[in-house]
Amino acid sequence: MKELRETLGKTHEQVADEAGISRSYYTNIEVGTKTPAVPAAKAIASVLKFPWENFFEDKSSLKEHI
Repeated sequence: MKELRETLGKTHEQVADEAGISRSYYTNIEVGTKTPAVPAAKAIASVLKFPWENFFEDKSSLKEHI
């Protein structure tokens, strides 16, 4: 997620605002300390332009799926 966010030139705050979630929640998801709820996963994936289902596939890291 970090690479996608940086490629799009967005900050944590920008992604969080566009996804309608708090910056701290987004940051925790990006660093892997929290798994997003489905609505948050869909919103973040929409902002960063990747399939939201990637959050819930396998036990591999998100980076490996994108």
